[in-house]
Amino acid sequence: MKCPFCGFEDTKVVDSRLIEGKKRRRRRCTDCGKRFTTYESIELPELLVNKKDNTYEPFDRSKLIRGLSFAVKKRPVSGSAIIAIADSIESYCSYNMITQISTREISDMVLERLKELDEVAYVRFASVNKDFSDVDCFLDLISDLRKTDDG
Repeated sequence: MKCPFCGFEDTKVVDSRLIEGKKRRRRRCTDCGKRFTTYESIELPELLVNKKDNTYEPFDRSKLIRGLSFAVKKRPVSGSAIIAIADSIESYCSYNMITQISTREISDMVLERLKELDEVAYVRFASVNKDFSDVDCFLDLISDLRKTDDG
């Protein structure tokens, strides 16, 4: 690491800690002796979402959280549960080094988690994201949900 004061190429790490998901390092220049701070974080590949119209846009966590918030509105689901779902989807993509994902795949992951969390929120989210062509499709979803509860 190059010293920002004198430009010398050799510095020594004096202290290192994890702060807000980043590694904070206090360094000391071995030439001039001055101290400075650096931050180290993992650079993740940009996640692109393939939309239904076959266009791509960067993954927007806030959009996902808004959709989840709408689905759980007036339901006994905590804000931390919503954040946990968004975190798990982002973590899955990062861990598997996924750089492109379809809205359908994201929807399926959300539905899988909502099904365990709150059935009403599950049905709400599915009704918006599954493009039901008629009422029968909606009734089939509820029927399938009841079958999994019984057996």
